[in-house]
Amino acid sequence: MDILSFSSTAHYSHTPIPPPPSAGKHHTISKFILSSSKLSQDHYSSPHNPTTTTTTNLRRPTTTNNPLQNTSSPQYPEKNPLHKLFKNSHNTPTPLTNSPSPDTLSNKLWLSSKLTPPPPPPPTPTPTPTPPLLNQEPEKAEIKDEVLENSEENDKEMEFREKGKIFVGNLPLWVKKNEVAEFFRQFGPIKNVIIVKGHHDLEKNMGFGFVIYDGGTAEKAAMKAVEFDGVEFHGRVLTVKLDNGRRMKGKSVERAMWVGTGENVREEYRSKWHEEREGSRGEFWKVLETQPENWQAVLQAFERIKKPSRKEFGLMVNYYGRRGDMHRARETFEKMRARGIEPSLHVYTNLIHAYTVGRDMEEALSCVRKMRDEGIKMSLVTYSIIVGGFAKVGNIEAAELWFKEAKETLPDLNAIIYGNIIYANCQTCNMNRAEALVRKMEEEGIDATIDIYHTMMDGYTMIQNEDKCLMVFDRLKECGFTPSVITYGCLINLYTKMGKVCKALEVSDMMKQERIKHNMKTYSMLINGFIKLKDWVNAFSIFEDIIGDGLKPDVILYNNIIRAFCGMGNMERAIRTVEEMKKERHRPTSRTFMPIIHSFARAGQMRKALDVFDMMRKSGCIPTVQTYNALILGLVGKRQMEKAEGILDEMLLAGITPNEHTYTTIMHGYASLGDTGKAFEYFCKVKNEGLELDVYTYEALLKACCKSGRMQSALAVTKEMKARNIPRNTFIFNILIDGWARRGDVWEAADLMQQMRQEGVQPDIHTYTSFINACCKAGDMLRAMKTIEEMEAIGVEPNVKTYTTLIHGWSRASLPEKALKCFEEMKKAQLKPDKAVYHCLMTSLLSRATVAEDYIHTGIVSICEEMIGCGLTVDMGTAVHWSKCLRKIESSGGSITEALQKTFPPDWNSHKTLDAISNDRGFDYELDENDINDASFYDSETDIEDDTEI
Repeated sequence: MDILSFSSTAHYSHTPIPPPPSAGKHHTISKFILSSSKLSQDHYSSPHNPTTTTTTNLRRPTTTNNPLQNTSSPQYPEKNPLHKLFKNSHNTPTPLTNSPSPDTLSNKLWLSSKLTPPPPPPPTPTPTPTPPLLNQEPEKAEIKDEVLENSEENDKEMEFREKGKIFVGNLPLWVKKNEVAEFFRQFGPIKNVIIVKGHHDLEKNMGFGFVIYDGGTAEKAAMKAVEFDGVEFHGRVLTVKLDNGRRMKGKSVERAMWVGTGENVREEYRSKWHEEREGSRGEFWKVLETQPENWQAVLQAFERIKKPSRKEFGLMVNYYGRRGDMHRARETFEKMRARGIEPSLHVYTNLIHAYTVGRDMEEALSCVRKMRDEGIKMSLVTYSIIVGGFAKVGNIEAAELWFKEAKETLPDLNAIIYGNIIYANCQTCNMNRAEALVRKMEEEGIDATIDIYHTMMDGYTMIQNEDKCLMVFDRLKECGFTPSVITYGCLINLYTKMGKVCKALEVSDMMKQERIKHNMKTYSMLINGFIKLKDWVNAFSIFEDIIGDGLKPDVILYNNIIRAFCGMGNMERAIRTVEEMKKERHRPTSRTFMPIIHSFARAGQMRKALDVFDMMRKSGCIPTVQTYNALILGLVGKRQMEKAEGILDEMLLAGITPNEHTYTTIMHGYASLGDTGKAFEYFCKVKNEGLELDVYTYEALLKACCKSGRMQSALAVTKEMKARNIPRNTFIFNILIDGWARRGDVWEAADLMQQMRQEGVQPDIHTYTSFINACCKAGDMLRAMKTIEEMEAIGVEPNVKTYTTLIHGWSRASLPEKALKCFEEMKKAQLKPDKAVYHCLMTSLLSRATVAEDYIHTGIVSICEEMIGCGLTVDMGTAVHWSKCLRKIESSGGSITEALQKTFPPDWNSHKTLDAISNDRGFDYELDENDINDASFYDSETDIEDDTEI
């Protein structure tokens, strides 16, 4: 998975079966290496297989063989298993049948070239010997000559030093230039990266190199990079320091030495040559059969062959291809051609397979063109590999094109190539085409394998079609296949994606009844399902089951546990989990640190978020655009726009291109401040850089216009949205209605409400609250009450903000008795009044207490008692305003004064405060921008919230 956030969707691949091997006594070896990789082997591992290889970054487990290939398998009721698959879509699941015997397993080697254990580190350079101590003191002239010689040497080294150049030591011997450049680009733009190659093997380096920064900030970037001396990089602790110019000084000598060094031709005994060659070839084939996971043994066995033939070279190309190491596969291929051995269809197919595993389809097609130039025709296996490669990269058009060519060129097709093209359509959710391919396959008399069943179930999982998925599951059992952990994993994945975790647990119980053990993939699906429901207890319960089953958590599982801790708000435990990962020799990824940084940023703890960001870089993880977006989001939430722009500049220096989410976040920040100019500036950047303009970008721009009162500009923005065919959603209407409500224009707000109904957009509680606010500011309380009745008729319940708006409207209309009635209705609706409600209601009652009846005095005392019971106190400005109102009601004090002063601040002193503060602060209620959903562009975990308080 591209990591990715963690995705619980199972991805299956189909690798075709190769042509029959050439005649020879070692023909089983070739068949073993070129046997087709099953779809299920890429995703699920069987708990019964002790030879499954588990790595920290990539897990390629094994699975069961097709029961159809077993001689002892049961007889099937019909020849075409999926013939009736889509005729009856209303079949109900049938109970599971007991499996008579455990699944038969087969080993498969999947290793990443990045995980290849590096050879031993290069020998450390011998230190310069110090001159021996002399019994007699040297002559003054000799001392002077030595000092001058050393000073000249240092001067020459300083002359050779290049600004912005750093030395990087203890590099992995297999690391490439682009990986080093990608890591050090975060400190500034890079001019060049120099990796010192090995003397004998140019594919390896000497363990050190140099990075040269570019631009006016080159020296500053170099100094910043040196601060990260000791950072972990691919399992090694790097040595980073400024270059002293020594390499440039001795560059000519070093180059001469490198050119002069060549491979020594080994003296070989001509006697018994053929016997030794045959023995080494047999040993090589034996290692491939018995120790395919031991890459060092395989490589050493191959190198012991004195003169490898085309067959050994082809096996080695295939071996590297199955590991995903397309570069070494190509190197072996070129070595074979350099020996004068012409490649055959078998070798070319293996090389193409290596490129498809590495997802480099351009090089794979170049091999196809080279084959055709040499007059070698493509086989069914070659076509199948090409179709499967395009299916993996998601290029459905190219996959269909090559499948069509295979049908026109070859007389017959098999289930493997059909499985690959079906997988390609399922990955793009084109299930109609996948069903048509299944029917076409069965019409041609080709039986569907269990892998095709799994592919169809995974496709229906993507579109969340439960009925079709269960129908395929039932048909799988009817045709005599035994459900495996992959089959049940598809069902668990379906229910966790649909939020039906209870049904996923039922599937887990079915697995226990069939004595099928969970693997890491199925456990991760269950944990991910509980995390989506924010059911932390059950998520950790599944984690305890994993430990109880003796399974070791992998990086994906650790990432899910960290997400759970961050969702609970237990950030310290999340950070400790990262440290635990390192102790278990799991390398954290950017997805590991992302939820921690985002949680700290949302909580406003930017210092801790930046500390975790530094920890992430020191762990060898390169920040992504999502990481920087999380930091910008936190700074925008705290209204620190200058620092947010600083993070944006740091992104550009690190070579990371901002996306539309980056600019939209900054636009929301300036919109909250009412800075329309800055919002339009970043809007133009989105357009000029060719990024996608969606409804969320326009939402931020409209928010800026409405906040600053530029409603005509807001109307111009809506016209541009219409020209781009971007429909207005509820949030857009909420912003526009609130903008007119701020100006008290109830007619424009009513017109927008009518437009919502015409466009089929459903108003929500924020829409009605904004419209009621417009009515209250216009003094049209009758329309406001009708709006309340309309809300209740369609099932939208008023919230605290809605009642606060009504109370404020009745207060402005000088009808405190209506305001008291709204207050009582709010309490009957079991809504808890907040500080804004008490403030608004008390101000209204105090303004009418001098001319009204006794019920107002009673209401004032009652509200004061409620405020005291809730522990609410007002600020100093409000206390001054209420105190001036008390002077008009009770000039010499009384029960109202005594009750009201209990809500004043603790340091309240009426005489001093009244003398010190002469200006009366009025109150004008405004809607909180949270009610307008000011950042619907983000999900529930990444909304930008406005800190404005009433």
